[in-house]
Amino acid sequence: MPSWGSAPLTTVIVPKSGGVTSTKAVVVRWLKREGERVRAGDPLVELETEKVSYALESPATGVLVKILARETAAVPVGDPLCQIEERNPSPPSKKSGRSPR
Repeated sequence: MPSWGSAPLTTVIVPKSGGVTSTKAVVVRWLKREGERVRAGDPLVELETEKVSYALESPATGVLVKILARETAAVPVGDPLCQIEERNPSPPSKKSGRSPR
């Protein structure tokens, strides 16, 4: 069961493409699934406009908790695609049995 509300949510939206006047993008293919961990910079979804196809990267590290736009959907610029529950990566575990001096 998702723990929404216990961590900040990032809503990923269809961005304006630099210099391109497209008003919407088509969701070609999701590269991550609901419940999957993502890192900032990971490719999330392939989008296509009238002039360009590209992979949209995750703006946050956490878990993809909800896909809001299904494949083949035409989504207006600024509308939501998915939500990521932000989680900080776990601190590295100590493998040494020695105590610090």
